[in-house]
Order: sequence, then structure tokens, then C-alpha cells
Amino acid sequence: MGAHEQGVVDATRRTRLALERTYLAWWRTGLTCFAVSFAAGRLVPDLSRGANWPYEVIGIAFAVVGVASTAYGYVRNREVGRALSAGEDVPSSDQAALVFAAFGVILGIFTAVLLVATG
Repeated sequence: MGAHEQGVVDATRRTRLALERTYLAWWRTGLTCFAVSFAAGRLVPDLSRGANWPYEVIGIAFAVVGVASTAYGYVRNREVGRALSAGEDVPSSDQAALVFAAFGVILGIFTAVLLVATG
């Protein structure tokens, strides 16, 4: 194997390892959302003096983001893995980025409002 071919193999190996790290990051994000979901939906209402439903709603919303993150991470991992095997490129999805950003902004605003309203 020549130096150029070895360089291509090494680059592909590094890319596959980066893909795996990214996939695991999607999983960590999902698991974190599940933990926040449980805390917001179950633990915080037990400590609060007000209505439980706002905390339960935000807990469910975080669970939805966790499920979406875990599922999207899997789909993206497969797409990029297949493209890498075929020597193709798969650009990141602007739509997925927009959806996750929108959920993040909405959850952040709702959390801030909830904190101010109950504080």
C-alpha cells in the first residue's frame, strides 16, 4: 500500500471514529434530556408549592427532545456511515438543526418563565 492509499485509509478511519463519537454525543444528549425530564416532571413538583402541570408539561417536552435526539442520532449515523462507505458526502440538515434549535429556545423560554412565575 502506497503512502497516498495509507493516508486515505487513515483519514477514513479517523472519520469513522469521529462519526462514532458524534453518535455517542447524540445518545448523551438524549439521556441528559431524559434525566431533566424526570427531574422536571416528577421531582420538582414534589418540592414546589404550586400547580404540578407546568412541570409535567416541561418534563414531557424534555422527554420528547430526548427521544428525537436519540432517534435522529441513529438516522444521521446510518446516513453518514453509508455515504462514507460509498465515498460520498452527506451535508448536515438545516431543517434538523432548525427544529432542535427551536425546541431548545422554546424550552429555555418556558423554563425561564416557569422559574420567574414560581420564584
